[in-house]
Amino acid sequence: MSAPRTPRKVLGRLSLPERTYLADALRTETVGGVLLLVAAIAALLWANIPVLHDSYETVSHFHIGPASLGLNLSVAHWAADGLLAIFFFVAGIELKRELVAGDLRDPKAAALPVVAALCGMAAPALVYVLTNTAGGGSLSGWAVPTATDIAFALAVLAVIGTSLPSALRAFLLTLAVVDDLFAILIIAVFFTDTLDFAALGGAVAGLAVFWLLLRKGVRGWYVYVPLALVIWALMYNSGIHATIAGVAMGLMLRCTTREGEKHSPGGHIEHLVRPLSAGLAVPLFALFSAGVSVSGGALADVFTQPETLGVVLGLVVGKTLGIFGGTWLTARFTRASLSDDLAWPDVFAVAALAGIGFTVSLLIGELAFKGDEALAGEVKAAVLTGSLLAAALATVLLKLRNAKYRQIWEAEERDEDLSGIPDIYEEDDPEYHLRMAAIHERKAAEHRRIAQEKAAARHAVAEVPGGAGAENDGPA
Repeated sequence: MSAPRTPRKVLGRLSLPERTYLADALRTETVGGVLLLVAAIAALLWANIPVLHDSYETVSHFHIGPASLGLNLSVAHWAADGLLAIFFFVAGIELKRELVAGDLRDPKAAALPVVAALCGMAAPALVYVLTNTAGGGSLSGWAVPTATDIAFALAVLAVIGTSLPSALRAFLLTLAVVDDLFAILIIAVFFTDTLDFAALGGAVAGLAVFWLLLRKGVRGWYVYVPLALVIWALMYNSGIHATIAGVAMGLMLRCTTREGEKHSPGGHIEHLVRPLSAGLAVPLFALFSAGVSVSGGALADVFTQPETLGVVLGLVVGKTLGIFGGTWLTARFTRASLSDDLAWPDVFAVAALAGIGFTVSLLIGELAFKGDEALAGEVKAAVLTGSLLAAALATVLLKLRNAKYRQIWEAEERDEDLSGIPDIYEEDDPEYHLRMAAIHERKAAEHRRIAQEKAAARHAVAEVPGGAGAENDGPA
């Protein structure tokens, strides 16, 4: 008779390697998220203070680059198409790692974040379409509220100081990775108007050379960086959004280790490039994309125009209900149960946090309303408003459970045997229990010694004539 099968847990404890990778990745993303917040605030101040507004417009629209190569672009354009290629390069490496060594490698484990991410993109798009169909607005911006900004979300967590358990953080990060993949597909499929097949062929040939050099084990930044720039330039001139080049190159890197390797090539390059992406590329993009008018009239328009209202509702309502609903349905139909440490309100709070759709939403907003600068600016204001409302909602929900999160976090971090590995990962190791026994024996011996000294001192005081007696025990 076969033993009963243990039901699978949703959002259960991470493996130790996954937890270590998560800690390293989130540390950089959190710092980058804080810089992103600072850049967004700086952009809003620069664009809305009257004496500075003209300089913001001048710098944003200043053109630089070789016109003969089709690259005489504005500073804002360089930030959106050039710097964000670095962001998407890192996203490509993250996706490749998840597919070959992370949660997405196992189809059963991958089902949860994939279904949750798909529902978390479909629901905001549906909310936007319904809002604009009812209000007579443009359907062009349906994709704007579909993206999640992991750096901004982590910055919110850093600011509010919640001790979110690692399983929920990993869920949020994997959601964002899958979200980025589908955002890339949306950009490539729906926002490509015309194609230059000669430039596209050159970009494909460059990617083939890039892949071949990787396969041959060729090393040296002086080989890959110039080649990457050529591929990017050709992809830009092909008519496909240039950030696709970054994703393609990221996906080509090997993210598994071989014998004698401490880190995979993809992991090593991600470690080097992630700070550049999170600390420079994304904040600079925010600086030249988030500078929108925040006057009382503009904020009022956000809630009265169907396009902007659709974006706000998509981020705040669509994202939350989509991710939560996708997670619940996955657990329901796979007969999996939620981790014993968590409750469904925790999933709802993380789903609300995923409604922060800053970087990619701003990019898609620019692409969706390219011919209408006024509406594009209003949609950017809607992205900012929706992201702030989602952040506020998530903050309230997470704070209500923060005491529980702190207990889980402390249990995850406890390392009483000072081995450098949290105790919860060593519970099945006999050596761990032997180390703990020795620690407790030393503590017990120390307590016995102290007890003996105290008893001896008390006995000595009792035997001294005229010593402290009952009549001298009171206060002086």
